[in-house]
Amino acid sequence: MTMLILTLRSEPQQRIDVAPLTPDGLLDKSAGEIGDILLQTGNRQVRTGELFDIEGNDASHMVLRGATGKLDFIGRGMAQGMIDVEGDAGSYLGMQMKGGHLVVRGSIGAYGACELKNGTVIIQGNAGDFLGASLPGNKKGMAGGTVIVRGNVGDRAGDHMRRGALLIEGNTGAYLGSRMTAGTIAVLGKTGRYPGYAMGRGTLLLAQAPAEILPTFNDCGTHTLGFIPLLLKGFGGLDTPFSNMSESLRRVRRYAGDMSGLGKGEILVAAGT
Repeated sequence: MTMLILTLRSEPQQRIDVAPLTPDGLLDKSAGEIGDILLQTGNRQVRTGELFDIEGNDASHMVLRGATGKLDFIGRGMAQGMIDVEGDAGSYLGMQMKGGHLVVRGSIGAYGACELKNGTVIIQGNAGDFLGASLPGNKKGMAGGTVIVRGNVGDRAGDHMRRGALLIEGNTGAYLGSRMTAGTIAVLGKTGRYPGYAMGRGTLLLAQAPAEILPTFNDCGTHTLGFIPLLLKGFGGLDTPFSNMSESLRRVRRYAGDMSGLGKGEILVAAGT
């Protein structure tokens, strides 16, 4: 068996909902059956075979070749297998994903990995606003799994986050970890204003001091925390610099908050930054 390759024939004029194209939904389907699957684009539906050239038959390892930012809902709800996106992706990538492995070679739009439950998402480029957050009107964001972003991330990453890990190797926008109730967000680059806004619990681990911390966070001084090397050791099987930073991030300045709410969250900033 050879991996299933879906090659986009041309740049679509409208956005396309490709949620049906997951390993779960395509297992044991022939190329003809896959080509007959209907995808929503605007106010009409089109056959998958009209948009993509289809090669291979092993849906457990899918490749979306020539992908663009107009492909939305890639990997929505997937529970197994792997999707390799060669190019950019649209919004809602990995939405409510339950397992498996999702890799994007380019950048993605807003609400990436929103309400993620399990699995691994790796984004080689940048990510838009509300990464790992909840959908509008919901209060349960990312609840498990691991998301790695090599580039920069927009505002409100980890909004309403409940569990899991966001590992951001670039910069982030404002309100990082807003309203989060648990989980870990680690950032190597610069952080925008007001990280941890209204957070109840959870940990923000920052390699650089943020642009501005809210006055509702208490400065608890500098500490050497033994749990940080154990936390970072858990990322040892992943291709990320965080797995080798246990010493440089062990001593941190701790800020407790947000005291305007439950106040059991923490912002940990590498000492000396």
